[in-house]
Amino acid sequence: MNEMLEKYSKLFSLSGRTALVTGGAGGIGSAICEGLAAQGSEVLLTSRSAEKAKKLADSINAAGGKATGLELEVDTMETVKRFVAGVYKDHPKIDILVNCIGGQIEAPAEEYREEDWDEIFKGSLKTAFFLSQAVAKGQIGNGGGKHIHLSSVRSMLGIHRGYIGYCSSRGGMNMMIKQLATEWAKHGITVNGIAPTFTRTELVARYLNDPAFYNPLIARIPLGRVAEPIDIAGLAMYFAAPAADFITGQIVFADGGVTACQ
Repeated sequence: MNEMLEKYSKLFSLSGRTALVTGGAGGIGSAICEGLAAQGSEVLLTSRSAEKAKKLADSINAAGGKATGLELEVDTMETVKRFVAGVYKDHPKIDILVNCIGGQIEAPAEEYREEDWDEIFKGSLKTAFFLSQAVAKGQIGNGGGKHIHLSSVRSMLGIHRGYIGYCSSRGGMNMMIKQLATEWAKHGITVNGIAPTFTRTELVARYLNDPAFYNPLIARIPLGRVAEPIDIAGLAMYFAAPAADFITGQIVFADGGVTACQ
């Protein structure tokens, strides 16, 4: 290929990169892992279930990629730090972090319990920060890296359901992304977020299979459908690639146009 064109062909190559994908065996995470592996990255993917992580890694390896499944149960932030330290022992560099860890406890705001609030903020926001911090410590002075966090369209828009903990924690995540991007830019670390609308995974299958819920939902989405995991994977692949080297502190709403008109 002509040298002039070859530089563009390399914009999306992840050959020689190592990616850590936490929550990587979930519905969205698994698509991201497959996408990163397809572009040449070695993928270290985590799940609370070692069996689930290994199963996905085995399928990626069988398809010609390179992946390792790891167990990660986030109970304390010390667990997160020890886990990342262990990854660095086996891999001299983590080039890409994709954080897909999160959860939801639904209840009306007037009845929301303190312990549920703490659990959601721990699982979504607190874990996201200390995970990024632990990975960044190995990237600072070592060429930098890419951090990508899964947020939500509900970080920007409220909903007529008991999502106070979820919406608040995701809104905080968006601001965390901007602040980390600002602080770590000098170290060559970019930090970005992906904020999907409802995405077709097993986690929300009961909602999407209910016409009373699904039909009004897609009526509010200009593109007339919910997101598919591959839609989210494509954005993660972009943020992880050299093509996004000048992009940081951004939250891209993968929402079919919802935030354009609401």
